[in-house]
Amino acid sequence: MIRAGVMGWPVTHSRSPVVHGFWLQEHGIAGRYELLPVPPEDLATALRGLAARGFAGCNLTLPHKEGALAIVDRVHTTAQRIGAVNTVVVGRDGTLEGSNTDAFGFIANLEQTVPEWRAGAGPAVVLGAGGAARAVVAALIEAGAPAIRIANRHRERALSLTELGDGVEIVDWAARAEALAGAALLVNTTSLGMTGQPPLDLALDHLPASALVNDIVYVPLETPLLGQARRRGHRAVDGLGMLLHQARPGFAAWFGVMPEVTPALRAAVEASLVAP
Repeated sequence: MIRAGVMGWPVTHSRSPVVHGFWLQEHGIAGRYELLPVPPEDLATALRGLAARGFAGCNLTLPHKEGALAIVDRVHTTAQRIGAVNTVVVGRDGTLEGSNTDAFGFIANLEQTVPEWRAGAGPAVVLGAGGAARAVVAALIEAGAPAIRIANRHRERALSLTELGDGVEIVDWAARAEALAGAALLVNTTSLGMTGQPPLDLALDHLPASALVNDIVYVPLETPLLGQARRRGHRAVDGLGMLLHQARPGFAAWFGVMPEVTPALRAAVEASLVAP
């Protein structure tokens, strides 16, 4: 039996077992995907022990994504640029290969939901400067976005994202609404608007009607930002698809099948989000 799992601390909130469990059943694969609670001080031991325990690899969630960079034997270029690893594959020789599939998941979600979307259509505005923002910015640069404007509550943190490539501009948080002028895409990567968090205070008056709006938050699925965007006639994309798509490359590496994100999978994960 092929085994994989997700390491985090805590990790009980992860929806990854629902996603991978659905695919294992859908494809009739004799495999198992497990929750792996690992405190930060035990991360190296846990990762190095994957091969001996018969694991093909694992996903990493908070707080392990950055720490894994110094532990795995090989790091994909994208993960190095983003500064975080979320997928580990155990090689036949027991070595560990780390990658980051968040950038893939971000682009794949937009392309599936809005097939006509193109990164090169115009400037993008990204709110936030954390790990998710780094993945989004790296993905947009790779996809050919002509310019990326980043607004974060702490400007100093945002400055580090300029190292990701040309065309990245830092905008003061106070000027975030004005930064929407002429943009083709708006992405919220902050926790603002998430259940239990303060709302995202952002007027969309300057955003062109043709712009796409994406909130990577998926609890709730319909954030106030997405609701506001839909009322103005914008195409709006929630964050659940990014979560689902980023899981595909890992599943393919561990279990040998590249799965698809289907309405049935989405329904199963949505049901888990509201389960008591």
